[in-house]
Amino acid sequence: MQKKLRRLFLWMACFFALSVQAQQALPDVNYNDPRLPLRLPTPAGDSISLTAFKGKVVLLDFWASWCIPCRHANKDLKKLYAAYNKQGFEIFGVSLDEEISDWKRAIKKDKITWPQVIDNRGWEAVTAVQWNVQELPTSYLFNKQGQLVAMNLEREELEQKIKELLAKP
Repeated sequence: MQKKLRRLFLWMACFFALSVQAQQALPDVNYNDPRLPLRLPTPAGDSISLTAFKGKVVLLDFWASWCIPCRHANKDLKKLYAAYNKQGFEIFGVSLDEEISDWKRAIKKDKITWPQVIDNRGWEAVTAVQWNVQELPTSYLFNKQGQLVAMNLEREELEQKIKELLAKP
């Protein structure tokens, strides 16, 4: 019973945080801005940059293996990725896990197929500070020109916005 109450409290806290954040005005952010470099290591050990996805609709998704709402969101992201990736939609996952082995295990368990990188300094990660990540999951949706168009959308809103952005040149 105590476990269920704790889980309910976590969901309510996440919902409240997301609804408050969704009401904030979007900052003028473009991922091509050299002040926001994002090049981090992949599970294979090489590195990849957010700018590698130029010309695509990109969801920048901050998460961690220990974050229950993140792991639940991965299920929805899998469906969206399968439906829209071939049309020009990309997800760029950034883990704030401190343990690389936990991150790799979560990728395998959740069957994540989209590009993943890690900044394994947790909340002290420079990436988390630069992108103003204050909670997990945190997501940023960018249009094909790299301009931020939405933050922390729920699944239905996210899918609608992805369709809309993919339809534009």
